[in-house]
Amino acid sequence: MTALDAARLAAVISPLRRTLLGAAREAEHLPEIPDAQIEIIRALPRDTAGSPGELAGRLGLSRPTVSNLLTAMEANGLVERRPRPGDRRHVEVVATAKALDLFARFDRVSGDLVAAAADTLTDADRAALAAALPVLERLRDALAVPLRTP
Repeated sequence: MTALDAARLAAVISPLRRTLLGAAREAEHLPEIPDAQIEIIRALPRDTAGSPGELAGRLGLSRPTVSNLLTAMEANGLVERRPRPGDRRHVEVVATAKALDLFARFDRVSGDLVAAAADTLTDADRAALAAALPVLERLRDALAVPLRTP
């Protein structure tokens, strides 16, 4: 049995994400959007709405943090806050067309960049990456569990 070098894996994941984010921004001339704002956009797919409290719970963030993020995002045209239909005392949040377009462009160019980089690897390396994807998804989900547990 091979021991997992967890520290090495963790040391690769964060720089890999930052490198991909920077390369995607540069390739597609995307604005700098903080990771936390990207996660809010990801949590609000097209034709969905959520309350600030729901977003805070889903993302494992405090309500004041989400409120501050939404204020900045609204100022940049990335989200809209509006009264909840049937209950004007509560607000719901939706991602704007601008935010959804930026997110779609980021996802497309990120996929293209990863595919191009993977093409520089050996067949064995590409096979190993393909085999690792389900495990990495389960690892992501396992890491997210503490964030969603009160």
